[in-house]
Amino acid sequence: MTVSRPAGQRLARRRRGPGLRLRLTLLATGLVAAVAALLLWLGWMLVGEVAASLPTLPPGTPVLVDGVSVPAGEIAAALGRSARVEVLQVGSIAFALVVSAAAMVSWVLTGHVLRPVHDVTATARRLSAESLDARIELEGPRDEVAELADTFDEMLDRLQAAFDAQRRFVANASHELRTPLAVLRTEIDVTLADPDADVDELRRMAGVLRDATKRAEGLVEALLLLARTEAAEHRATSGDEAVDLDLAAHGALDAVRAEVEARRLRVRFAVDEAATGADDDGAVVVGDAALLERVVGNLVENAVRHNVDAGWIAVSTRPLPAERAVELVVASSGPVLDPARVPALFEPFRRGADRVGTGSGLGLSIVRAVVRSHGGTVTAEPVEGGGLSVRVVLPAPEVDQPSGSLNTGVVVPT
Repeated sequence: MTVSRPAGQRLARRRRGPGLRLRLTLLATGLVAAVAALLLWLGWMLVGEVAASLPTLPPGTPVLVDGVSVPAGEIAAALGRSARVEVLQVGSIAFALVVSAAAMVSWVLTGHVLRPVHDVTATARRLSAESLDARIELEGPRDEVAELADTFDEMLDRLQAAFDAQRRFVANASHELRTPLAVLRTEIDVTLADPDADVDELRRMAGVLRDATKRAEGLVEALLLLARTEAAEHRATSGDEAVDLDLAAHGALDAVRAEVEARRLRVRFAVDEAATGADDDGAVVVGDAALLERVVGNLVENAVRHNVDAGWIAVSTRPLPAERAVELVVASSGPVLDPARVPALFEPFRRGADRVGTGSGLGLSIVRAVVRSHGGTVTAEPVEGGGLSVRVVLPAPEVDQPSGSLNTGVVVPT
């Protein structure tokens, strides 16, 4: 009968054996023992050679030792044997002491050297999703172990940031999804509780349900797109399609034309005079076409939704030859924004208490993730008198662009 064991137990069984500290101690002790044995053997050989090279009496010459006549040749051999025995006796004691001392010193030193590694292991064992704030913070010289500890601390910083962002994202997404679901349930409960509900009431309820499901569907699509773009931040984008930001901006403006006309918004598109009629690439960038077009679309949609009636929208695209980049700026009128709160608008579900309009609150988050995944930057600043201006800079294709007269930024309609 075969008994299955958890993977952790199987790994523990396969990894039985002496630890790294014991192996290093045995290695150092073995090296010291080998060197000491070699030195003992050399001493034994040298003593024998020295005894053999001593001056001797002519053969047959009797020598009295303790009153006994001994041939001179036997005395030299006896002296050599006695010297070698003495070397072996003293050397063996010294050998044992040296090896023992080497073993103890190696054990202590390897324990001191490997202590940061044990700290890393102990910290990793204590970690969980609720205790990612533990750090090693190793002090001392900059060596390989210190580099390992610092790398581990940096990894924990990234993990903690990812877990915190995940918690906020899940909490905000749950809150946002709860609203359309609550509308659906309320409308259904109210209609079912009304015994006199007629066809008109049912049609009204169906319209409310359709709007709520449409909002929930849009939120889910935005969540999926944000997850895709945030994942793309950690790898190079695979898309290599050419995207003309001029055309993308015109397409985004055409898509919101009905809402623009309904709210009486004035739209101004700043044309790049250097690119018009020239043989350069103008405001063309390379990357994932769907994501880059989504950047332009989100910025234009935000400019419309968070605007004020009879306000204005200004869009500008231009190449930046000195920076080998392309710039896209979308500005609009609107409520006055606190400059300190503008960076928070790039966080998921952050619309800003002073902004009007509707939406999932994911538009600028998606813009930031897509721009970063393409190696670009995105910044925002409030417009004097009310409104917001968002500037996107993306790397230009690897081609030479002729210099010329360029429009400088956004032209605010008057």
